[in-house]
Amino acid sequence: MPGKIALFDVDGTLTIPRGEVTQGTLTFLSELKSKGVTIGIVGGSDLAKQKEQLGEDVLSRYEFNFSQNGLVAYRKGELIEETSISSHLGEENIKRVVNWTMRYLSEVDIPIKRGTFIEFRMGMLNISPIGRNCSREERNAFEEFDLKNGIRATMVEKMKEEFKDLNLTFSIGGQISFDVFPQGWDKTFCLRYVDATEFDEIHFFGDKTFEGGNDYEIFMSDRTVGHTVTSPEDTEKQCRELFF
Repeated sequence: MPGKIALFDVDGTLTIPRGEVTQGTLTFLSELKSKGVTIGIVGGSDLAKQKEQLGEDVLSRYEFNFSQNGLVAYRKGELIEETSISSHLGEENIKRVVNWTMRYLSEVDIPIKRGTFIEFRMGMLNISPIGRNCSREERNAFEEFDLKNGIRATMVEKMKEEFKDLNLTFSIGGQISFDVFPQGWDKTFCLRYVDATEFDEIHFFGDKTFEGGNDYEIFMSDRTVGHTVTSPEDTEKQCRELFF
């Protein structure tokens, strides 16, 4: 008989943003698994960051692991497939986006700037106006500043116009950055590896489910039952109400 699968975002859903998972959340996920619910992780970051946040054993602990929105896909610890943005767009277009971004960010006036403003990943570019090397305190301060001043939202709108010929999607996630990837390479990408004959209920839990957030597309997908959460504790509460 087809079963149930629960797909979880990482930041803000299973951990605090860029934080490590608590033992309480690990215990809850083990209990959920014992109830017969298959578990999958769907994060925008790369696998190395998932291991930092969820543990080195993340591939063996859960049935599915989708990093970079599923562009790097594992099942039962075995690699299913990898998909590369560089081969899809071509190096000239990658260089075009990177050069424009560097020029734009050089003129953005924000209280502080740190380092690693552009992070190249297998399936996307992650762009951070403050830089990913900021401290947790600086991260929190930028998030508050960004909410008031729309730094990321403004930059996204300008990039949509500048690169409209490339058919890119721009997705604001976390506290300090946004992702840039080809249309259709959002978190719904991972659903191609989740067989409808095997799972008749696909539940997704995420905190950035608003339009423009990096959980929006999979949250709204016809194939999923979407759940908006506000914290790891809220994720556990909703799952217990649904599956226990």
